[in-house]
Amino acid sequence: MFTEKEIRQIEARGLTVEAVERQIENFRRGFPFLKIVRAASPADGVLTVDERRAAEAVARYEKAADGLEIVKFVPASGAATRMFKELFAFVNEGKRGAGIDRLLEHIEEFAFWPELKAVLPAGADDKQIVAAIVGEGLGYGSKPKGLVTFHAYPEGARKAVEEHLAEGAAYAASNGRVRIHFTVSPEHMEGFRSLLAEKVPAYEERYGVRYDISFSVQKPSTDTIAVNPDNTPFRQEDGSLLFRPAGHGALIENLNEIDADIVFIKNIDNVTTDARRGDTIRCKKLLAGLLLELQERSFEYLKALEVGGAELEPIAAFIENELCVKLPKNYDIALLKRILDRPIRLCGMVRNEGEPGGGPFWVKNADGTESLQIAESSQIAPEDLPLMRQATHFNPVDLVCGVKNSKGEHFDLRRHTDPATGFISSKSAGGRELRAQELPGLWNGAMADWNTVFVDVPVSTFSPVKVVQDLLREQHR
Repeated sequence: MFTEKEIRQIEARGLTVEAVERQIENFRRGFPFLKIVRAASPADGVLTVDERRAAEAVARYEKAADGLEIVKFVPASGAATRMFKELFAFVNEGKRGAGIDRLLEHIEEFAFWPELKAVLPAGADDKQIVAAIVGEGLGYGSKPKGLVTFHAYPEGARKAVEEHLAEGAAYAASNGRVRIHFTVSPEHMEGFRSLLAEKVPAYEERYGVRYDISFSVQKPSTDTIAVNPDNTPFRQEDGSLLFRPAGHGALIENLNEIDADIVFIKNIDNVTTDARRGDTIRCKKLLAGLLLELQERSFEYLKALEVGGAELEPIAAFIENELCVKLPKNYDIALLKRILDRPIRLCGMVRNEGEPGGGPFWVKNADGTESLQIAESSQIAPEDLPLMRQATHFNPVDLVCGVKNSKGEHFDLRRHTDPATGFISSKSAGGRELRAQELPGLWNGAMADWNTVFVDVPVSTFSPVKVVQDLLREQHR
């Protein structure tokens, strides 16, 4: 299938011919749908925490934090293309809808207005104003969301990445040190580095902490081959194979290299202002405290099983009721051990208010268990879609992860994915149609073999910016 030159190209990316052939087979065969049992809901997979237990969990985390290695992990690779899609349509094609009208009507209310005003020519018309936002001027159309100015403060506006500095100081500090890891695209690396080099000292002085900032890029070895509509390899004009980034699921490789006891995961654009951050801080500590409690009990039960002679019923009850894994009737010690000895994640879930994206579901697994998974609509069979409409909650990407085992060793997270999960989409390159393949999403199939607990959190903890007009919402004032 491949020439010697193409084999060298494959191997230069850190891939093998066998891996690429498996990718092509995925295109031909397609990915199976998840075996959805039902939507998770309060009292059935979504934990609602009362005030007493919440206070205990927060206190547990605050007491333990200085003895833990804590990292705030922020996927920040994506360009803000979708955020400014409507603006590009107006500038390039003259398409003007209600979104552009709202943008221009409220232009002086955006935190980036002082920067924009400084680069506008005198008497700029509507198209020049919009063009200066996405093109020459602010250049936001070619920047990642992390480098877009989100919020205005008396002391100066903040970009999205700066709000993660403020958040990190509030809930991810250990002995005065705040470790934050950003996954970025190679072309944006210098932009992040230079901005943070300029801004970090002021935030260290403000919050009395020391930041330890690190970066990584998505590995070429996680890229997937593109194919023609007939599933043959897509070759570019120069004859070379076309490889594409395999989506955020590839970041499991980056996460796997983080040395930490607890990892907080949150998207770059889901931030709010200082005045509205209280719920977010409390809920992050709540999730972390619950994780520590469940992790401690998991380790105790695992050690009891390894010693031998332990009663199985209490352990099975803990797995079913606390770790949310429904066991088959014929479970054995080996299955209990396997379930207890794997990574754990606590996932905040907000009430469903019609936002697009994944939700919490019970799924059937090959080992006879049922467990909780975050599922997207594309992973659900058409006949099961009515179950999706029954979901009471929505995934805001609000995770706290325990990635070490009972011996203090780091799990190999790559062994806890579901390689049978993925996404196939239609794209184009050079005016030609192609099919692209994404790896299991980071919080979907890439964490499929984790112990997962969903926790009800207030919608005030969820304030994403999908389009630029979202910055006019109250959460961003």
